[in-house]
Amino acid sequence: MQLPHPHVLVRDHTIYACVMGSRAFGLATDDSDTDRRGVFLAPTALFWRFEKPPTHVEGPAEEQFGWELERFCNLALRANPNILECLHSPLVEHVDATGRELLALRGAFLSRQAHETFARYALGQRKKLDADIRQHGAPRWKHAMHLLRLLMSCRDLLRTGTLTIDVGDQREPLLAVKRGEVPWARVESWMTRLATEAEEAAERSPLPPEPDRARVEDFVVRTRRASALTAVSELQAGSALQAVQADPDDEVVEGVVRGRILRQH
Repeated sequence: MQLPHPHVLVRDHTIYACVMGSRAFGLATDDSDTDRRGVFLAPTALFWRFEKPPTHVEGPAEEQFGWELERFCNLALRANPNILECLHSPLVEHVDATGRELLALRGAFLSRQAHETFARYALGQRKKLDADIRQHGAPRWKHAMHLLRLLMSCRDLLRTGTLTIDVGDQREPLLAVKRGEVPWARVESWMTRLATEAEEAAERSPLPPEPDRARVEDFVVRTRRASALTAVSELQAGSALQAVQADPDDEVVEGVVRGRILRQH
C-alpha cells in the first residue's frame, strides 16, 4: 500500500473534526479566525512500510490541523490542554463510528494529572506575557485573555470532573481584557487567584489520579486490527476479481501446460 499525500489522509480518513479557538470558547468576534482541528486514522497497512504515516498534518485548509489517532490519544493521556479541549469542542463538524467511540472515551483521558499539565502550560504563557511587558511595556492582551480562560477551565475541571471549554457568562469580562480595558495589575491578581483555586481544587478533585490508559489502548488496538482486516478483505476481493476477469486464453495455456506435465509423469 503506497503512502498517500498527508492531505489525502486527512481528506479520506478523518474520524473526528471540530472547530476550536475563540469560536469554541464562546469568545469569537467579527474578526475571529475559524480554527479547525481533527483526528485521522491512518490505514494499518501503511505502518507495515519503512516510511510511516505522519503523526500530524497541517492543512489542507487554512487554520486546519490534524493528528493521527495514536498520537492524539498519547497526547490526551498526558493531559495536553489543546488535545483535551479538542475532544470537548461544542462545534463538531464531522464524526464517524470510530470518532464516536473516541468521544465516548473522553472521561478515560481525564485525571488529576491535568492540574500539572495545565499549570505548566499556563506558567509558560505567563512568562511570555511578562517578557512582553519588559520589552514593550504592555502584554499581548489577547494572550492574557486566553490564559485566564485556560486557568478557569483547569479550575472547573478539577472541581467538577467535567471539562467545559465555553466561557459562558465570563465572555464579557474576558473580552474586556482582550481590548486592554482591564489594568494589568487586576489581570495579574485574577490569574493568581485562579491558579490558587485550581491548586486547592486538585487536592479534593473527583477525578482519578491517573487516566484509564488500558481502556484507551484497547480502543486503539481494536481500531488498528479492524483497519488491517479491512485491508486484507480488500486484497482478497481484488484477487478474486482478477481471477474472475482472467483472460480465457490464459486458462487454455495453463491447461495445456498442466496436461504436458501430467503426461511426463
